[in-house]
Amino acid sequence: MSRYRPPQPRGSKYITQAGWQKLKDELDHLWRVLRPQVTQAVSEAAAQGDRSENAEYIYGKKQLREIDSRVRFLRQRLDGMVIVQQQPSDLSRIFFGAWVTLEDEHGATVQYRIVGPDEFDPSKNLISMDAPLAKALFKKTIDDEVTIELASGKRTYFVIAISYHDLTPTR
Repeated sequence: MSRYRPPQPRGSKYITQAGWQKLKDELDHLWRVLRPQVTQAVSEAAAQGDRSENAEYIYGKKQLREIDSRVRFLRQRLDGMVIVQQQPSDLSRIFFGAWVTLEDEHGATVQYRIVGPDEFDPSKNLISMDAPLAKALFKKTIDDEVTIELASGKRTYFVIAISYHDLTPTR
């Protein structure tokens, strides 16, 4: 088995204002707070002498590489992001940023918000616009039926509510 892994397809470049701010805050924290602290610790460990057997120095250098890698990723990702701040013109259809309430065949309801791939969080019911469910929901309206194929089998949902309460109305 080779070590080659094909590159992952890039996620969509859309993001909510809150998601963009979270990534920006992470970048600022890494660059302005964490990296200087680790750099100082590496400098102090290097001053202790032999670096080849200095675990603090080796670990600190590894931490710096990980921080720099994440900083590089965040800078590239934030560059060119499209921040969606306004509601779509047709509020009766499902688009990016929508809160969607679904009902399954058994009558159980669940609410999801469709967000960018950088901000999805299942524990907060935020699903990526690149997820199969979100793709199936796009442009649907209330009372539409959505069927998706999961590993456990087909699931059918009915759209019972659509809301855009976190976005500003279009003018």
